[in-house]
Order: sequence, then C-alpha cells, then structure tokens
Amino acid sequence: MIALVVSAGISLAMMLAWVVQRRTGNAGWVDVVWTLALGAAGVAYALAGGAGGARAWLAAALAAVWALRLGGYILRRTRHGAEDVRYARLRATWGREFQRRMFAFLQVQAAAAAILAPAIWLAARNPAPLGGRDWLGVAVFLIAILGENAADEQLLRFRRDPANGGQVCAEGLWAWSRHPNYFFEWLGWCAWPLLAISAAQPLGWLALVAPALMYWLLVHVSGIPPLETEMLRSRGAAYRAYQARTYAFFPFPKWRPE
Repeated sequence: MIALVVSAGISLAMMLAWVVQRRTGNAGWVDVVWTLALGAAGVAYALAGGAGGARAWLAAALAAVWALRLGGYILRRTRHGAEDVRYARLRATWGREFQRRMFAFLQVQAAAAAILAPAIWLAARNPAPLGGRDWLGVAVFLIAILGENAADEQLLRFRRDPANGGQVCAEGLWAWSRHPNYFFEWLGWCAWPLLAISAAQPLGWLALVAPALMYWLLVHVSGIPPLETEMLRSRGAAYRAYQARTYAFFPFPKWRPE
C-alpha cells in the first residue's frame, strides 16, 4: 500500500511540475519538483508505518539532506538563470508538440523516481544493527554530497565570470571529469545498497537497482547525451578538445602517449 501511495504522490507532483513549467516558460522547474518529490518519497518510505529506530531515522535524514541540497541548488539555478539547455533543446525539437510530449516525459520521470525510492525503504527496514558497512555507506553518501556540491559551485562560479563566456569549464573537478556532478550524484545512490544489504535481509540486494538505474539515466539517457550534444553545438572544437583529454563520467585522468 505504501508503494502505491508514494508512487501516486510522485506522479501528482510531476503533474504539478508540468503546470509550473507551462506557466513560467522554464522547464528547469521540473527538476526542482522531481528532486523534492523523490526526497519526500524517501522520507515517507523510511518512516512509513510509524517506523522508528536509528536506522529508519538515518535513512530519512540522508534522503532529506540529498533532496534539500540538490533541490536548493537547482532552485537557485532556475530562478536566476536561463532554461536548462536539455529542456531548451527539447522545446526546439518538439515544437508545437512540446507540452503534450513534456507531460508524458514527466510521467516517465515519475516512474523512474518510483523505482529509485524503494532503495531507501530497504535501507530503513534492514533488521541488522548498525555496523561498519552502514558507516561506510554514510561516508560514501557524504563524499558524494560534498563532491557534487563542489562541482556545482565550481561550474556556477565559472559561468558567472563574464570572461568565460562561450568557454568550456575545465577547472577543479571539471578537469577530471566532463560531468563530475553526475558522477557524484550516482555515487550517492551507491550508498543505499551498503545500508540495505545484510544477511538478515535477503531482499536488500534489490537496492542495487537504484545506482544501476541512476547510472543508466545519467550516462545513456537524460544526462550526458543531450548535454554533450548541446555543448558540441555551442562550443564546437573547444568541447571536442575537452572530450579528447577528459573522460565523460568517471574522474580518472586519460592516458595519453608521449
């Protein structure tokens, strides 16, 4: 029952997101709503049925921290900047069909959130006492939050400098990965299996679905592909040179022969 209620709530939230983006003319708002809706779903799963205990409250706190950090950043970016280039490209590509197709697209996003959120339920319902693997999961989560925040702030500072207009950000974490924010976002979802898997919970392995799905979405669907297409269109040779020397996702230096 809780899964049905949470999934319906996420779907309704994305319907609201569709209304907001239509009235504002800025589809970036849908990312704000999606993030906060998924965070709220995670908290609801963690505390469903009056669940208490350190593990449930830990899972709820981590879900809330993730949503407030990422949702707050996207809110700030959306309020003070232009529409996200991914949505701007969809608006141009879909033309008069944009609103109809956008509604369906947002429901696909709702479905993705409904698949991600149960990992938090599994982490909260793990009957094993908190131990070393859990604290490793918390450490991974905190590294991910701090890393993504650093990448976001580095990119924001770069874009705010008029001298960088039309240039490619290759500073800080962006010198190690073309999309360090996406890498750390994925890394944060890797924390949930660490919290969920134990000998006392055979279904805990299902939490691996969350990082697997997030990797697929970021690397192959709605993250890197449309953004790279737009960057190649707008930055041309400079971005191709950046691609040649920097990996797209994992922050490892590219080996180059002497």
